[in-house]
Amino acid sequence: MRGPCYGASFFHEGQDVPLFPSKSYSDAGEYAADYARAVAQAFATIDSDALRKAADCLEQAVRRKATIFVCGNGGSAAISNHFLCDHMKGVRNGTDFHPKVSSLSTNMEILTAIANDIGYEHVFDFQLSSLAAKHDVLVAISSSGASPNIVGALNWARAHGVTSICMSGFDGGEGRRLADIALHVDAQNYGVVEDVHQSLMHILAQFMRQRHLPDTALMGHLKF
Repeated sequence: MRGPCYGASFFHEGQDVPLFPSKSYSDAGEYAADYARAVAQAFATIDSDALRKAADCLEQAVRRKATIFVCGNGGSAAISNHFLCDHMKGVRNGTDFHPKVSSLSTNMEILTAIANDIGYEHVFDFQLSSLAAKHDVLVAISSSGASPNIVGALNWARAHGVTSICMSGFDGGEGRRLADIALHVDAQNYGVVEDVHQSLMHILAQFMRQRHLPDTALMGHLKF
């Protein structure tokens, strides 16, 4: 069952993306320049319609006082926790808009208890089964889109009326296909994918905040 801000998943079906790095480098500056180009190329593959739908979905969730859950592994866990910070604290700075956000990647005690007693593949869907309600939103972040616990969380969301947004890279994995809204990055380098996901997190939070600033003169002047 789909949630209330359900919209078709949008995939970018672009040409094959070249691998990076594709050669050995002896100069860090040259590597950095090519890395920056790879990030720019990856960023250009994001479907703008999907990004608009993701922003609208989060906005609607806040308006109806739903909870936005976010999760990820490794570097994606760090982005998930940063998502919590920037949406809960950053969006509120200078506005009267108060997102309710919970990171499923932040509590080591519950993560390890579930992983040890039930299985690591259930560390996110088990939490959702205790915390989430119909019409909440799940943001799942996974470079591969194939992590079993991410796929499990997205399947749980689909079955319980929780709208899902998935940030993915590489071929997107099962996560890209399960999500209501797919923010897919066509790139084959984990660092590049994570850098774009981090940027998407900032874009979604800062876009929401600027929409609710009572005075446009405050834009760019308040600490986010």
